[in-house]
Amino acid sequence: MNYQGYIIYRERVRRNWSQAGLCKGICTVSYLSKIESGRAEPSEEILRLLLARLNLETNREIEREAAGLAERGWELLLTGRRGQLRGLLRERDIERYRAVPAWLDLALLSAQTPLEPVLEPCMDVRQLAIQRILQRQEAEAVRLMPNAYTHLMLGIADYNAGSYFAAVDALQTAYDLAGREGAVRLMLEAKLFLGNAYCNRQDLPNMERHYRVGRRLAEDLQDESALRAIGYNTASAWIETGRYEEAYAWFSGQEQPTLMALHKLAICCEKTGRREEALRALTRAEAMDIDEIDRALALRLLRLVRYRLEHPDYLTRNEYGTLLLDSFDRLRNELPLGYALFHLPWVLEWYKATRQYKKACELLEAYFPERPL
Repeated sequence: MNYQGYIIYRERVRRNWSQAGLCKGICTVSYLSKIESGRAEPSEEILRLLLARLNLETNREIEREAAGLAERGWELLLTGRRGQLRGLLRERDIERYRAVPAWLDLALLSAQTPLEPVLEPCMDVRQLAIQRILQRQEAEAVRLMPNAYTHLMLGIADYNAGSYFAAVDALQTAYDLAGREGAVRLMLEAKLFLGNAYCNRQDLPNMERHYRVGRRLAEDLQDESALRAIGYNTASAWIETGRYEEAYAWFSGQEQPTLMALHKLAICCEKTGRREEALRALTRAEAMDIDEIDRALALRLLRLVRYRLEHPDYLTRNEYGTLLLDSFDRLRNELPLGYALFHLPWVLEWYKATRQYKKACELLEAYFPERPL
C-alpha cells in the first residue's frame, strides 16, 4: 500500500466525503479508488491536487525537509544517540509532514507506542522493524533488521524478562556489531546490560569484567549517568553477596543519592550495626520524590527496612510477612527481575522462619537454575 494513498483515503473517510466528491475535476472515481488502495501511482500533479483539496500540505521542499530529518533521525537511533534524537524531533512539528511519506519514519522514531496496524502495509522493512520493537516483538525486529540496535533491544527485553542466558547472547552480538559500526553508545549500553545480567546472577567476576569495559567507554563519552549506574549496580551486588562494608563505603559516599540509593544505604547500615544512620537514611528517603519506580512501592520497600530496625523480632510478626510478601509480588509483577532477586534473601529468611520450606525451595529453583551463564 502507498502511504499517501492511505492518507488520502483516511482523510476522505474522516470527512465523510465520497470518492466522487473528492476527485471531481481531478481524476476519475476508478482512478482514485486505485490510488487509495495502492494499485496505482498517481502523477505528482494529481497527488498534489487531491492532497490540497483535503487541506494536506505537501510540496517538494516539504518532502525534502522531511526526508532529511528522517534520515538524520535514523542515524541517531541506530547509533544509540537517543538523547540527540529526542532533541531533534522535539524541535519539529511532525504533523506538518503528515502528507509526505517520510512522516512514517518520523512518527516511528518519536513513538512511545506502536502505530496503527493498518499502516503496516505502507511500511518498509526498517520501519516495520521499529514497529515490532514498539509492539514488544524484538525477535521479529531482529529478523527483519539484524543490526546492533535491534539485537540490543532484544537483549534488553530478555534481560527485563529474566531470560539472562538469551540476554547475554543478544547483548554480546549487539556489542560486537556496534563495534564494527563505530556505534560507541550502543557498545556502552550493551556492556551495561551485560554487567547487569551477570550482576543479577551474582556472578561478580563476569559482572566486573563487563563493567570495566563499560566504565572506560562511559569515561570516554563523559557519561556520568552510566558511571553512576555501574557504581550503583556493583555496590548492590556487594550487598547481595554479603560484602556490606564495601557497599556501605560506596553508598555513603554519594553526594546526591537517589531514593533507592538511600534504601541500599539503610540496608548496609542495618547489616553493619549502624542503626541510627540507617534510620536517618530512611527518613531522608521518605521525604524524596522518585521517578525510578512507583513511589508507593518504593515507600513499602523503605518501610520493610524500618520495620526490621524497629522490631528485632520481625520474623515472628505476621504483619511483617504480609508486607514483605505483598511487596515481593509487586516487584515480580511490575519491575525487571533484578528487583525481586535483590529482595529474595529476605523472603527466603521469612519462609525458613515460618517453616515454609517447600515455598523456599520453589523460589530457589525458579531464580537460581544450576546451569551458569
